[in-house]
Amino acid sequence: MIRQAAVPPFSLLEMADQNFDHYTRRQKPAHSRLKTQLARLLTFGGALALTAYAAREMIAVVSVGGVTVLQGVMVVLFTITFGWIALAAASAVAGVLFGGVRRAGNSDAASEQRTALVMPIYNEDPARTFASLRAMAEELIAAGHAESFEIFVLSDTQNPDVYVQETAAVQALRDALGDFRVWYRHRPDNVAKKAGNLRDFVTRWGGRYDYMIVLDADSILSADTLVTLLREMVADPKLALLQTVPRLCGGHTLFARLQQFAGTVYGPIVARGIAAWAGDDGNYWGHNAILRVRAFAAAAGLPVLPGRKPFGGMIMSHDFVEAALLRRAGWSVRMLPTLGGSWEEGPPSLLDVAARDRRWAQGNIQHLAVVGSAGLTWPSRAHMWIGVMSYLASPLWLLLIAVGLAVTAHIATVQYEYFTDELTLFPRWPRFDTERMIALFVVAMVTLLLPKILGLLRAFVTRELVGKVGVIRLVLGVLGETALSALYAPIMMLLQTRQIVEILRGQDSGWNTQSRQRAASARWHMYLRRHWLHMVSGLATGAGLLFISPPLLAWMAPALAGLVLALPLSAASGSEVLAKISRVLGFFTTPEEVVTPTVVRRRDEVARELAAELHGITIERLIGDEAVRQRHFAAVLPRPPPQRGKPDVAHLTARAKIADARNLHEALGWLAAPERLAALSDHDLFHALVRLASSGEHSPDRPASALRSA
Repeated sequence: MIRQAAVPPFSLLEMADQNFDHYTRRQKPAHSRLKTQLARLLTFGGALALTAYAAREMIAVVSVGGVTVLQGVMVVLFTITFGWIALAAASAVAGVLFGGVRRAGNSDAASEQRTALVMPIYNEDPARTFASLRAMAEELIAAGHAESFEIFVLSDTQNPDVYVQETAAVQALRDALGDFRVWYRHRPDNVAKKAGNLRDFVTRWGGRYDYMIVLDADSILSADTLVTLLREMVADPKLALLQTVPRLCGGHTLFARLQQFAGTVYGPIVARGIAAWAGDDGNYWGHNAILRVRAFAAAAGLPVLPGRKPFGGMIMSHDFVEAALLRRAGWSVRMLPTLGGSWEEGPPSLLDVAARDRRWAQGNIQHLAVVGSAGLTWPSRAHMWIGVMSYLASPLWLLLIAVGLAVTAHIATVQYEYFTDELTLFPRWPRFDTERMIALFVVAMVTLLLPKILGLLRAFVTRELVGKVGVIRLVLGVLGETALSALYAPIMMLLQTRQIVEILRGQDSGWNTQSRQRAASARWHMYLRRHWLHMVSGLATGAGLLFISPPLLAWMAPALAGLVLALPLSAASGSEVLAKISRVLGFFTTPEEVVTPTVVRRRDEVARELAAELHGITIERLIGDEAVRQRHFAAVLPRPPPQRGKPDVAHLTARAKIADARNLHEALGWLAAPERLAALSDHDLFHALVRLASSGEHSPDRPASALRSA
């Protein structure tokens, strides 16, 4: 029995495009608290001081025998890249010293508010996504907070096979949750991707809600966390966005477990550091966050940027920009790194991370066209610059290595004039200050590893992991993660460098569905195609250094080993066997693996049940089963009328093909994926398939057009 409409009545909100060139401030952002100002001074002032020291030492290292052009370029690149790691280290220290997060407190008025659990999806696994929603809703019901929340699924799915399972899953979710309100809207065209999906929701139904908690397809939050987010928003009327720090969980591959372990040990230090210096100028990561709907509608409408990609077009990494616009309008944007009960899943392999990073890299590079927008606060601009540098760092590191190798080759191969016209008793040797260089190397390594060291020390103090895996396994896990990260780092450097080059050449990343639970199946020839250049680069560099400078080869051995072993390392990253072995040995263990959170365990149980239930739901099943067909079309909104001059091509061609088909088999064989989607979204058009199926049983060679005339 279908008891509920697909969507609630419209409750419209205007969401105008914001002007990036001009801005008249109506509400000035409040001054930052003293604690935030001190954290900023330590983070940015400390990073600047540390970088200045390192740059001075590097200049002293190369100045012993006179500075060449190559050495000057090397100093500049070293200064930039060292500044990048110095900022991370100083931010981590600020998190330790000033990371206590301000809480607004609880509010009794929270129960009077209406909050939407909004999940935008695009060709995702319906069993997994709807299981997450059911687990969260069941916890809210058990906790007595069901009246404050509604579920709103925003589907941009373009795969017809996934679409039919989504509509079946939403009806199953409604049956399971009873009176808990569940809404589902499917867009035939995913205009402006996720940002456009959310904007469509806000403009059509945003007036119904006080707040929305934005979820990714792999997001899951406990009821306590959902209610805490709501209460924090109600208690602070100037707060527009509150971002949790989701922990990774549920990984079944070696790479996924590495990411989970790193996020558990080092993540809290990094997050507390960002929250400490950001204060009310926080950032937004696009999911596992609560937003004030009317503030979002009034301040965060994103325009289409002029010009060609990567800087023009729709804003891909919309979350950073939306947070900056909210802050520009005077609203507070904060992070809650100490709030647990928020999880997501990570990519299962190295190549899956690279595929995700391709899209993220383009979105972050695009922020170069936004970072100078009028009215933004400087911390908002800093968030964008940090995002840009997180990808530009790779080509800069590669350039630094290349210039360093060129300097080494120059010294080893160029004929020097050891005795000049200047009167001297000793020859003029080309040299560096070796002792100072070694000292600078130690400083650089400590700076690089400081966030990891602080994370490990925090793990000892909090005992969240120590009590579950023991000190020895924890330390061995950190050492193993650090070693494997060092091997994977040069591969990622080359992958991201290639991505940056593609982006600057105008190649679009597209918007493919992210791999989550299992690594995409790959054969060795595919690994070879993706990594042959990495291996050749490592071997060629190693051979050159063996001839030119064997001592430098020893220094660079870890990085070169990662490149030479790129193929087996990449294959191993997606291995579930290696993940199981590491788990049996107690390495890279996280608290969620020892004691699975209730809501996560329930999600996994429901996902298995729902996957079996949805397995037989296909377009053919809808055609032959009237009950299933009715449940599907109960979740389908009426097709919007086409705009003048822009006919719905898929709908027109689907109608023509069905009309020409002599039987159902022929019709389904002719229909491409967009045409099947059009049929599934139009009751009358789909009914033509149903008629074709029933009449085709008696007259397989008779065209549907003849059947209609008859």
